[in-house]
Amino acid sequence: MSTAHIRNPNVREVAVTGIGLALPGVATYGDLLGPLPGEGGFDPATELSGRELRHKDRASRLALRAAEFALHDAGLTDADATFTGAADATAVVVSTNLGNVDSICAATDTIARKGVRGLSPLGLPQTSSNVIAGWVAIRYGLRGPNLTVCNGVTSGLDALAWARNLIVAGRAEAAVVVGVEPANDVTAKLLGKQSTDAAVAVVLEPADAAAYPGARPRATITGYARARDLAAALTCAGVAEEESVGLWLGDEVGAGEGQLLTATRRIDLEAQLGPLSGALGVLQCAAAAAHFEGRATGNVLATAGGPHHDAAAVLLLTS
Repeated sequence: MSTAHIRNPNVREVAVTGIGLALPGVATYGDLLGPLPGEGGFDPATELSGRELRHKDRASRLALRAAEFALHDAGLTDADATFTGAADATAVVVSTNLGNVDSICAATDTIARKGVRGLSPLGLPQTSSNVIAGWVAIRYGLRGPNLTVCNGVTSGLDALAWARNLIVAGRAEAAVVVGVEPANDVTAKLLGKQSTDAAVAVVLEPADAAAYPGARPRATITGYARARDLAAALTCAGVAEEESVGLWLGDEVGAGEGQLLTATRRIDLEAQLGPLSGALGVLQCAAAAAHFEGRATGNVLATAGGPHHDAAAVLLLTS
C-alpha cells in the first residue's frame, strides 16, 4: 500500500523556517553535509540538566533542547524563550522508535520486583508513547494537534509529511517536527550496537506566511510518498526514474534499484553518525536546508527504507 503523493501545484506550499540540533559532534546543520567535525556541538553532559528538565526521560530532554533551538531559529520565541507564535494553531509531531523504551523497561522491571505499588508517580508519565510530544507542547503552551510517529526507518520522513498535511488541511498554521533517539543501555541492546544521542527539530510554516520580518524559509517540501519499495515510492511521489537531483540523502539501495536515481552528490547520514532510526528523516530535512543555503543547485531527495525493510519513503525538497 502506498501513500498518495502530495506534489500538487494547487496546495499551500510548506517551508522549513527553523532548525535546531541536539547532536554530539555536530555544531550546525551545515555540518551534516560533511565532513563532520567529530567534536564540539551539543554536549549531553552539560546540556541535559536544569530545572525544566527534571523528572523527564532522556529522549524528552533531548527533544526539548532541539525544539528550543529550532523555535528560536524560526523567530518564534522571545528573549525569555516564551513562545510568541499562534499557540492554538501550532502542532507538535515527534518521530521516535526507541525514545522512551528505557522508561518502559524500568517500569516493567519495578512491577516484576515490587508490584505496581513500587512505581513512582513521577516516573509513570514517561511510559506514555506520546510523552515526548506532550512535553514539547507543555513547555511552549502549544495547543494544536499533537502526535508521535513510530513507523520504523521511514518514521522521520513520515512525520514531516504528517506535519505538512496538517498545515495544508488547515488544521495547523505551524508545526514543530522533532526526530529523536536516545543513547542508553536499553537501545544499545535492542539495536545490537552502541547508539548515539540524536535529536533534531524543524519548524514548518506555510511558505506565504513565512514572509514576516526575520523569517528565513530554508527549503520547501514538494513531494512525499511511502510505499512497498523505493521504486514504487518514487513513482507515487512523482519523481521520474533516473531523474537527476542535486543531492540524494539516503543509503545504498539494493540490487536492481541502483539505477533509479541520478544525483550530483549522495550523503548517507547513518554511515557518518551511526544508527539514527526515527531521527533520520528529520536530519535529512535539515541537511537539505543546508544544501540550499550553500547555494547548491538541484532539488534534494531524501529516502529511507528499502529491500530489507517493510516499506520505503521519499521526500522531495526544493529551494
